[in-house]
Parts: sequence; C-alpha cells; structure tokens
Amino acid sequence: MAHSTALPGIHPTDEDEKQTKPQGGGRKRDSGSGRGSDFSELSRRIADAGLLRRRPLYYSVRFTAVGLALAGSVAAFLMLGDNWSQLFVAAALAVVFGQLGLAAHDLAHRQVFSRRRPSETGGLVVANVLLGMSYGWWMNKHTRHHANPNHENKDPDVAPDIIVWSRRQARQAKGPARFIGKHQAALFFPLLTLEGLNLSFSSFRALRSPSMKRPVLEGTLLVAHFAVYFGGIFTLLSPGKALAFVAVHQGLFGLYLGSVFAPNHKGMPMVEEGTELDFLRRQVLTSRNVDGGALTDVFMGGLNYQIEHHLFPSMPTPALAKAQVITERYCAELGIPYCRSGLVASHRTALRHLREVGAPLREAGH
Repeated sequence: MAHSTALPGIHPTDEDEKQTKPQGGGRKRDSGSGRGSDFSELSRRIADAGLLRRRPLYYSVRFTAVGLALAGSVAAFLMLGDNWSQLFVAAALAVVFGQLGLAAHDLAHRQVFSRRRPSETGGLVVANVLLGMSYGWWMNKHTRHHANPNHENKDPDVAPDIIVWSRRQARQAKGPARFIGKHQAALFFPLLTLEGLNLSFSSFRALRSPSMKRPVLEGTLLVAHFAVYFGGIFTLLSPGKALAFVAVHQGLFGLYLGSVFAPNHKGMPMVEEGTELDFLRRQVLTSRNVDGGALTDVFMGGLNYQIEHHLFPSMPTPALAKAQVITERYCAELGIPYCRSGLVASHRTALRHLREVGAPLREAGH
C-alpha cells in the first residue's frame, strides 16, 4: 500500500502502489541550500555510474527497426489495395506511429544527439513529416510540463480544458470540462481515441502563436504530411474504407499514446500555487514508475522510468533502468516516497483519481 506525503499544498491520493518507505525516519533537510544539494549528490552518483553518456548504437538499432516497420506498413498498404483487410494495416500503423512519437520525444530531450541542430532536425522529420505533429509546439508544451509536473496552474498537461485533475479545478470548471468531468473516468479511454487528431489540430492552431519559432517551415511540413496521408488513403481506398482506415489508425494511435503517458503522473499528488518544493522532490513526488520488464520498456519507450526521466531528461533510454536502482535507494536514504506500480494498477489508480476529483461536479448536478 502506498503512503502519502505530508507536504503542504500537496493533495495525496489513496493508491495501492509500491513506494520506498523511509528508513529510520530518513534525513530531512530544511534549508534551501541543503535541499539543493540532495539532487547534486544524486546527480554525482548517476554521473559516476556513466549513465549520462550517449548510446548511438542503441538508437541506431531502435530507429532502424521503427523505420523498417513504417516502410513495411506502407508496402503492405500499397499491396493490399482496396480491401477491408487494410484495417489490420491501420492497427499496425497505429503502433508504428506510437513508436515514432516516442522517438520524437527522445530527440526533443537530446537523448540521441547532444547538439541542438541534429536533435531539432531529427525532431522536425519525425514529428512534422512522419507524424503530422508540430515539433516546436510540442517541445514548448512538454518543457513546461517538465518544469512543473502536476502543477495546477503551470503544467499544461493538467489544464482543465476537457478533463479536471483536482477538486479545485472541478469546482471552477466551465464549458465541456464541467459536463465531461461528471463522468470523466468512464469517458477517459474513449476520449484518448481522439488524442492523435487533437495533437494535429493543436499543432496547426499553434502556428499563429508568438512562441512558434519557424511557423512557415513547420506549417509546410504539416501540410505535406497530410497531403500524402489523406491523398494516399483516399486515392487507394473507396470512401467508406478510407474513413474506416483513418478512424482505426488515429483512434488506436491516440489510445496507444494515452496509455503510455497517462500512468506517469495521473493520480499522483497535484501541486497548488505557492507550494515550494526543491527540484528533487518536485519531480519524484509527482511521478510514478511503471513496472513490467522488457515488454513494458519497449511499449512505453522507457517512459515507464518516469521518475528518472524527469530528474535526468537527457539520459538515454537504455540507462534508465540502472538509474532507477540508484534513485530509489537514494530516495530511501532521504525518506522521500518513491512510487512504483504495475501498468494495469497504474491505470486503475488514474481512473479512480479521475472519478474522485469529479465528485463536486456530480454533486452539483443533483
């Protein structure tokens, strides 16, 4: 059973997950400089273990495998022609797109290349050209998430646009969030089927944002992606089969992405405005690792080691498992709760959290 933190401004949830318990009460440092040194010590241990060095062979093999899977899916699509069996290709392509999304994520964090230019070029190719998602828009959004995970006002991933993530948000909800929030636990997975389309829609909408550095380039690449995507599908398939192909592909793609990202923070403590946490505790207390072995590692692209990823965003994926052992032991030394859960249990926790925080909306509807 998990136990919650007692930090002010943190709303704990009742989870049936494994956490590292404080040993001997742990060490609590109350000075700003002391807490800052907590992460410095962990960083030193991680660096001494050689876990921050680049892994070019790993990424060469991984990206080649994803590229071959993409090429194979396209070849199968062209060979099958106007046939309902294309829906199997759509399902396979959804998995490939999910892996491309994970590849874009690693490129954005400079896990693949240490320099900005090749990371950005790779990100534009994978995100804009292959996925139809704006690299610049997603990069900006994801950077803000990493800076303040699960912060009610600063983390864009918990903005109450459609779903509410805290009781405070539920009480203030308006529009779609107020209606959907009443039954959001039941609607969560159905809504995920729209996530792929939402990413593309948000990408086009962001082209007019002042924060977009290369709107013309990114817009051109996005248009090129969808011209090829829809052009190929509706040229080769009859209208009914084409619409079914898009529905299956985009629906499963969104479901895959949501299943990868949802377990990492959903149902973990939410941070209110004014709460002060040092970097180490801010990242560890709001994140959850997902256990499951090699298959889970491949399915989630290493994001199942969410705590370590948030602490060391540029750490290559294959180093995260070893970093997890070091980090969990270190958190035990300091008495910092460290959350781990199985994949199914983590989703169950997230859904329970969604139902709990939506209670004020259901009560107001009576």
